[in-house]
Amino acid sequence: MDLGFFDYQPRTRLIYGNGALNQLGGLTRELGGSRVLIVSDPGIVGAGYVARAETILREAGLEVAVYGEVRENPSTEDVDRCVAVAREFQTDLIIGLGGGSSMDTAKGCNFILTNGGRMQDYWGTGRAARAMLPLIAIPTTAGTGSECQSYALISDAETHVKMACGDPKAAAKIAILDPELTRSQPHRVTVCTGIDAISHALETAVTNRRNALSTVFSREAFRLLHAGFSRVLREPGDVEARGMMLLGAAYAGTAIENSMLGAAHSCANPLTAKFHVVHGEAVGVMLPHIIRFNCALPEIAAIYESYFDGDLPDRVSELLWEARMPRQISDYGVTEADLPVLAEMAMKQWTAQFNPRPLTLEDFAGVYRAAL
Repeated sequence: MDLGFFDYQPRTRLIYGNGALNQLGGLTRELGGSRVLIVSDPGIVGAGYVARAETILREAGLEVAVYGEVRENPSTEDVDRCVAVAREFQTDLIIGLGGGSSMDTAKGCNFILTNGGRMQDYWGTGRAARAMLPLIAIPTTAGTGSECQSYALISDAETHVKMACGDPKAAAKIAILDPELTRSQPHRVTVCTGIDAISHALETAVTNRRNALSTVFSREAFRLLHAGFSRVLREPGDVEARGMMLLGAAYAGTAIENSMLGAAHSCANPLTAKFHVVHGEAVGVMLPHIIRFNCALPEIAAIYESYFDGDLPDRVSELLWEARMPRQISDYGVTEADLPVLAEMAMKQWTAQFNPRPLTLEDFAGVYRAAL
């Protein structure tokens, strides 16, 4: 059995448990922070979590500023606005509090604040020459796993191309996983981020960069997410199930860091760009069809059989049904005439190169057609 190559150096300290947010002050002081910038979004500000974090930090004797205007799918403009606040405040530590968009904006701010230039300069891997500020990531959704990744996904405000900007120095020093912070998620956010996390667990399991280490995280992530998702849908206040989702998302994020993603994400991004489909829904609606495509390879089919005793694509479709999410892209207005353009866009997505079964332009069009 080929165990693959990996070079694993944990960069992020994980702290998990109900009430873990209360440790924020002491942890920030451990990292040498004194002037702390909290990066968040209006929903999290409105939920009161930013105020809680501020209080904890101030009680620890720290100066605090807030950038609370993060938007979904942040662009270079969002990052630039955050950088302006950070520079004026002269921050020495950054906290990303919220969903993946808040954590990505915090990372993007860190790149420019410490290394100069603009976000486009860091598109790719390892392009930050200088040290970066300590970052603490506090997810309030169980989805992207950004708290365990060294990449920031930022859209170019002019071209709308989503750039993956990564560097080991951009990884959070500490990730605080507090299940209680996910209880206020609206139902739609819960299902979209949950399906996204499940897709991460399943795609990382089979990429051509998978290895013995990433497999450990992919498998445990799927176990937790699959068990927790239906429970959360039935009982939104089930904190134990929310904890399973939160930890599963973090493990899946760790798997991404060590294995990358595949063609379901390549197919999803064009749906978001062209039809404004929310990312979690876009990945979810394409995932069953990519799994079927990949299972034409016997070794991939065997991996998925070890994850789920049954028809995995059908099971993913069942989860979408439970979440009341569309299971065909025609529901978003996609027609046969749109498929060539979507296929061309999917071919250009960076995750396509990691899919275990290579896709041609015709293959992408065929997968989209199957999803119509």
